[in-house]
This record gives sequence, C-alpha cells and structure tokens, in this order.
Amino acid sequence: MRRQSKMNEMKKTGLSALLALSVLAGCSDGGEKAAQSHLQKAEKALQMEQFSEAKLQIDSIKVLYPKAFEARKQGIKLMQQIDLKEQQKTLVYLDSQMQAKQAKLDSIKGKFVLEKDTAYQEIGNWFYPTQVVERNVGRSFLRAQVSELGEMSLTSIYCAGGKLNHTSVKVSVGDLFAETPITKDSYTTTDLGVTIEKADYKVGEDGGVAGFIVANQDKNVQLTFIGDKTYRTAMEKNDRKAIAELTELARILSGMEEIRKQQKEANLKIQFVTRKIEESKSAPEK
Repeated sequence: MRRQSKMNEMKKTGLSALLALSVLAGCSDGGEKAAQSHLQKAEKALQMEQFSEAKLQIDSIKVLYPKAFEARKQGIKLMQQIDLKEQQKTLVYLDSQMQAKQAKLDSIKGKFVLEKDTAYQEIGNWFYPTQVVERNVGRSFLRAQVSELGEMSLTSIYCAGGKLNHTSVKVSVGDLFAETPITKDSYTTTDLGVTIEKADYKVGEDGGVAGFIVANQDKNVQLTFIGDKTYRTAMEKNDRKAIAELTELARILSGMEEIRKQQKEANLKIQFVTRKIEESKSAPEK
C-alpha cells in the first residue's frame, strides 16, 4: 500500500512538472503559436472576403498576445492586404453603381436643356425646355435649374409691374403650404425697359418648397411672392412638371457626384496601402 501511494505521488509530481513546462513554453514564445492560429483564421476570412472578421482576428492578437512580436508583424502585413482587397472590392461596387446611374441619366437627359458657355463656365446648368429664358419673357413664375454636379436651385422671377422687393415665396394648396426662408440672393435686372425682380433659393435650404411642389404636382398650386408687398399667381402645369422632373435629375446627378468622391477616396487609399506594402518589402529584415 505504501509503495502504491508513493507511485501515485510520483505520477502527480510528474504531471505537475509537465504542466509547468507547458506553461513556461507558452510564456517563452510570447504566445506565438496561439497567435498563429488567429493569423490562419484571418487569412481564411480574407480568402472568403470577410474583411471585418479578418481584421477582428488580427486585432485580437494585439490584445491577447502583446508579446507575440513575430505574429504581430505578420498581422500588420496581412492587414495591409485586407485593406487593399477591401478597397478594390469597393471600387468594383462603385463602378457598377456608376454604370447604373449613367444609364438612368442617359435615359432621361433628353428631356432637358443644358446651358453652358465654355468661355466662362466650368459647370453648366440643366433647365426644363418650357422654362428657358427665351420662352418666358414677361412672365412671373418659379424656375428650377440643376447644375452638372446635381445641385438644384429655384429662382422666383417677378415682372408683373410695380415693385415688391420680394425675398421669399410661398406655395400653397388650400390650407397647406411651404415657404422659403428670406434669401440674401435677390437682385433686380431690366429687359427692354421692364424691371425684373429675381431671388434664388438653394434646394435643401428652401423651406421644403420644391418637395411640396413635387408632392402636389397634379394639384392647383398657388405661388405667392413675398416682399414689401405680395403678389399671388397660379403655378402653370409645366412649371410644376419642370420642378418635379428636375428634382429627379438632381437626385441622379448628385448620386453620381457622391460616387465620384467615394471612388477618389478608395483610389487614394489603394495608393497609400500599395506604397506601404512596397516599403515593407524593401525594408531590411530585423
């Protein structure tokens, strides 16, 4: 019995020693072996284009194994590859979105007129044919335009006689209405001796006037010029249609402009990451 007990104690002592050696081995390599398993998971996630998961696996190495220097160094290189692949995939997606937007633009741009004097204008403006200047001499109305960058604005034009000095407009259907804030972009011109008052309003800062007209384009909308005095007139059907059609054009053009910005950003990131990858390849091993 005493001999058996002694043998059991020896086995326990040996097992404890093995466990201690295992722990010491883990400490001695700084957790490199365990960290490598996270790198393998990150590489697999990258192959499956699961970029967030791949980044998470690499980030976990820094948190769990801060002394696994070799694994962390490999993780930095792998993270660069992840960033590169992610931005390349983003560009492919953005290209497809741009193609879809371009196709939509091509299908509707024939409805509009582009006015652009290349001698002094870098960016032209789209108008609806019924609202071009030549067809509206002597008429008081609300005109819309959209720049080639997708920025939409409204211009209230008053020439019904007498001075209003108007700086805002209101559109209404019954008791419902929308009204622009007072604009600082108001001015007066003359045409063949006739005084014409104009005021500009950027859509998005127009008090919801453009949106109100779009929502009520099939109704009788009243237009009121507001200044020292007021002047009220009915909006013609073509004016309501022009604002609705140009709102859609603005949505497409502004969407394309946003895609261009995202494409530029993605390309800059690709250039940056590519440069870092090349620098790491040429750097001497430490």
